Amino acid sequence: MNPNEIDLHKELKKYFGFNQFKGLQEQVVKSIITGNNTFVIMPTGGGKSLCYQLPALVLDGTAIVVSPLIALMKNQVDAIRSLSSEPGIAHVLNSSLNKTEVNQVKKDITSGITKLLYVAPESLTKEEYIDFLNSVKLSFVAIDEAHCISEWGHDFRPEYRNLRNIVRLLGDVPMIGLTATATPKVQEDILKNLDMPDANTFKASFNRPNLYYEVRTKTKNVESDIIRFIKQHKGKSGVIYCLSRKKVEEIAQVLQVNGISAVPYHAGLDAKTRAKHQDMFLMEDVEVVVATIAFGMGIDKPDVRFVIHHDIPKSLESYYQETGRAGRDGGEGHCLAYYSYKDIEKLEKFLSGKPVAEQEIGFALLQEVVAYAETSMSRRKFLLHYFGEEFDDVNGDGADMDDNVRNPKKKVEAQDQVVTLLKVVRDTKQLFKSKEVVLALVGKVNAIIKAQKIDAQPYFGSGSGFDEKYWMALIRQVLVDGLLTKDIETYGVLKMSEKGEAFIRKPVSFMMSEDHEYNEEEDEAIVTAAKSTGTADEALMAMLRDLRKKEAKKLGVPPFVIFQDPSLEDMALKYPISIDELSNVHGVGEGKAKKYGKPFVDLINRYVEDNDIIRPDDLVVKSTGANSGLKLYIIQNVDRKLGLDDIAKAKGLDMDGLLKEMEQIVYSGTKLNIRYWIDEILDEDQQEEIHDYFMDSESDNIKDALKEFDGDYDIEELRLMRIKFISEVAN
Repeated sequence: MNPNEIDLHKELKKYFGFNQFKGLQEQVVKSIITGNNTFVIMPTGGGKSLCYQLPALVLDGTAIVVSPLIALMKNQVDAIRSLSSEPGIAHVLNSSLNKTEVNQVKKDITSGITKLLYVAPESLTKEEYIDFLNSVKLSFVAIDEAHCISEWGHDFRPEYRNLRNIVRLLGDVPMIGLTATATPKVQEDILKNLDMPDANTFKASFNRPNLYYEVRTKTKNVESDIIRFIKQHKGKSGVIYCLSRKKVEEIAQVLQVNGISAVPYHAGLDAKTRAKHQDMFLMEDVEVVVATIAFGMGIDKPDVRFVIHHDIPKSLESYYQETGRAGRDGGEGHCLAYYSYKDIEKLEKFLSGKPVAEQEIGFALLQEVVAYAETSMSRRKFLLHYFGEEFDDVNGDGADMDDNVRNPKKKVEAQDQVVTLLKVVRDTKQLFKSKEVVLALVGKVNAIIKAQKIDAQPYFGSGSGFDEKYWMALIRQVLVDGLLTKDIETYGVLKMSEKGEAFIRKPVSFMMSEDHEYNEEEDEAIVTAAKSTGTADEALMAMLRDLRKKEAKKLGVPPFVIFQDPSLEDMALKYPISIDELSNVHGVGEGKAKKYGKPFVDLINRYVEDNDIIRPDDLVVKSTGANSGLKLYIIQNVDRKLGLDDIAKAKGLDMDGLLKEMEQIVYSGTKLNIRYWIDEILDEDQQEEIHDYFMDSESDNIKDALKEFDGDYDIEELRLMRIKFISEVAN
């Protein structure tokens, strides 16, 4: 058939039942049909597969589709077979076939029935297959998931590297590369590697205006926060991503115990279980899938309403792809990620075992994730800039759909600092990555700075009025604004843009938003989810603080003895109106609720009635019991006066871990008599001195205590005394 005579709309209707093309599809299809090399960058859900399926169905010969995942190929083949009465219209050719099946595939291709042949890159290296494919008519070769070619892609596959040479063996066939996510660096890599600089390139917008982006601090109470979030989205489908299989199992269990229908999904489960869980999710027999990234490849569920990242992913491409599984029908999609720098450090540790080149790439990609999480500018603008796309964060589609835009941080004028920064990039000859530029600004030395003698230059330390965090934040915002660019060839090196040169010559106002501080308080015995969601009722909180002060005065104890701040915050979030409900508040056990609770629940009850507050249903987070077993073990063995180091060792904890558990036990109202242990390390006068300090103190913060005693006691001694104090005075 002459390509120019094909009525594409008619064929689209005939095969796919659609009356019109979506987005760039029609232009792409035309480019392929007329035999051009073509490169397509189109976000998931944009209708990428149709771009090569339709041309394959209408052109003479067989199209070869290279794809990295057997499961994906199978899904696609099934989908195409459903369009035709001829099962041979699409085939898979990979290691899972036996001899008879391979012969059937060859027969169907030779007789012209097969329009699409899906292969893994490895299959194309087999000589017998190459010889066979050379003997039949091929329409084109499509390389799906083309980012697998690039080491900078989030899913690099070495076997993809050699594809160009393999395709050459098939003669002069047009090539089509397709990817759902690619930064400018990866796009360049793909074109270079496939050796098709002349390709017609089609890039759809990466903006998904219906997705709402949010990042929260990951505290110890991340599970309660997730449960609360899911219960607020009752009856809706969602996916929770974790990095490890163990975490997937744990979270799935906690959700089930708390009455949420959830199933785990990871590569460690057998194929039958995986398929069953996937089907349950698709058929809506279960609301939530907790998964590693193994899940979601080719999952086409249009109404996923939320995607939660329990662990931050290794790259922004992965993040974009995983969040992109939400709201494919154009309806709401809430993308919530939990961030703590500790997780990033874990990922960095994991990288340190890899070859150096891979490490460098991994670190660079991780830094982009950190930048996204910590930034306080429009997250959408930041993400789209990463993928090489401009976005108007005032009038753009979906401009108000992220936490930073809805809760803007304070902005400060940074015109002079931008000039200082740009000059340092210029004067260091545009040779360095952000880290070295920041060190040069604040006047710190590392090996690179020493070797290049930068510490002897006049600009060294020219920005020492601000700290490293400030300069990092400014660099991020200046990059997105286009005053600096990151060099593609030597990824990460900062270069001046013309806009930046002009800024130095004629500076204008530059309003910088302050970065988020994500530091989970290490020392505090209890950190509450309320802190991270910021949804505690401020007015009630103030009333509870006053009441606590009054009660403390009456009983002659410091306020924190009655309830800690995080417990008050949780009350202002859950509105408990009975002693029973109060004992489910964060850090409040039964004993404590009975001892101090009555005036507090009375106050909350009045407040709820006066202000017509609708209380959240069922915000009790039950643990899976593993933790309560540990607490019981500690209580029993402290009763037996067993050495604390022995208790810790028996449970595989370090001293810090044991103290945290003990703090939680006493803060929720249970007595722990550790006098036998403290008597060994502190004499009576020392104990009395610390006891009196806590008695008179406004706060039980260990950092304050350390300051007060100025080196007389170490952290461990003060924490042990705090446990003894709370146990005796409060419980």
